[in-house]
Amino acid sequence: MDVYEKSLQKHYDWAGKLEVKLRAPIETLDDLALCYTPGVSRACTVIAEDRDKVFDLTRRHNTVAVITDGTAVLGLGDIGPEAAMPVMEGKCALFKAFADIDATPVCLDTKDADEIVKVVAAISKSYGGINLEDISAPRCFEIERRLKEICDIPVFHDDQHGTAIVAGAALINALRVVGKNIADVRIVINGAGSAGIAIAKFFLALGAGDVVCVDKCGALCDGESYSNPAHAEISKLTNKNKLRGALADVIRGADVFLGVSAPKIVTGEMIKSMAKDPIVFPLANPVPEITRDEAIAAGAAVVGTGASNQPNQINNVLMFPGIFRGALDVRASDINEQMKLAAANALSSLVSDDELSANYILPNPLDKRVVKAVAAAVSKAAKSGGVARK
Repeated sequence: MDVYEKSLQKHYDWAGKLEVKLRAPIETLDDLALCYTPGVSRACTVIAEDRDKVFDLTRRHNTVAVITDGTAVLGLGDIGPEAAMPVMEGKCALFKAFADIDATPVCLDTKDADEIVKVVAAISKSYGGINLEDISAPRCFEIERRLKEICDIPVFHDDQHGTAIVAGAALINALRVVGKNIADVRIVINGAGSAGIAIAKFFLALGAGDVVCVDKCGALCDGESYSNPAHAEISKLTNKNKLRGALADVIRGADVFLGVSAPKIVTGEMIKSMAKDPIVFPLANPVPEITRDEAIAAGAAVVGTGASNQPNQINNVLMFPGIFRGALDVRASDINEQMKLAAANALSSLVSDDELSANYILPNPLDKRVVKAVAAAVSKAAKSGGVARK
C-alpha cells in the first residue's frame, strides 16, 4: 500500500485528527459552579474592565486559527473548503505536536477577499494568532495585508513567509557549503505566485544582490506591463540586469535555482549551464522541477527538496510552530521582518560547522531543538522590535 492509500485508510480510522480536551474538571456541582454559572461571571466582568485579561483568564493566549478558502491546497489547486479540511486539520495537529499550540481549522465557503477579511477580523478576538493557509494568489497578498492592518494579533500567511524563511535558512547554509557570499550570487526563482514572491523578497532582506523571478511567460522585468500587481511590484525590486527570456535563458550562469512551480521543467542541461557549484532547490510538490539524482548528476553541489525521504528537506514545519510559539509567548501584535530574519538565522545556526555538508544544511523536522531555538529568537526580536506586549 503506497503512502496515499495508507494515509486515506488512516483518515477513515481517525475520523479527524483533532479533539477537545478539558483543562477544567467538571465532576461535582462545585466544579460546575466554578467552570460555568454562576462563578464564570466574575471572569467575564474582569475581562470587560480590562480586555487584555482575556489572555490570562482564557485559552486565547495559546490558540491559533488556521484559515483557508480552499483555493490553493497543496498541489491540488482550488478544491474547495471541505476538501481542504484534512490539510487544515493536519496543520493544526503539527501546531500541537511540535509547539503545544491549540489550533483550530476554519474553512471558509467564500472566495471574496472582502468577505474573508470581514469574517476573519470578526472572529480574531477568539484567537492569539491567525495562520492563513492555501489561499490563492494574488488575493492572498491583499487579504494578509488588510488583516495585519485591522487585527491586533499576528497574521501570518505560511505559504508565503514560512516557506521563505525556511528557504532562507537553507540558502544561508548552502552558501556556507560552497563558499559563496549571498551578495555576490545570482538567484533564479521559478514560480511567481505567493511563495515565489515572498521568497524573493526574503532573499533580498537577507542581503541577496541579484534575484530574478520567472513565471510561465518568462523573467519578470521592470518596464514590462503586468496585470498582476504583485508581479509589477516584484519586477521593480529584482532582476537588476533586466534579463529577459524563458527559464532556460535566465538560469544560464546563475549560482542558485529555486523552484516553486511545476514538475519536470528543469533539465540536466539547464543545471550544467549554471555557474560553478550550483545550488538547486526544486520544491514543487509532490513532483519537483528536477529530481535530486538528476540535479546531482548534472553537477549540482547542494540540492534541497520538499521531500521528507531525502536529505535537506525544505519544509514549513521547521518554521511555523516556532514562529507562533515565540510570538504567542510574548503576546506579540505582529510577526514582522525582524522576527522572520531572526527565525531564519536561528534555524541555520543549529547546523554547526562540523555537521554542515552538502547533504546536511537543515536540521531534521523532528529535531526537538528547532522549535525552542526559533521561538526564543522570535520572542527576542519581538521585544527588541517593540511588538511584544508581555
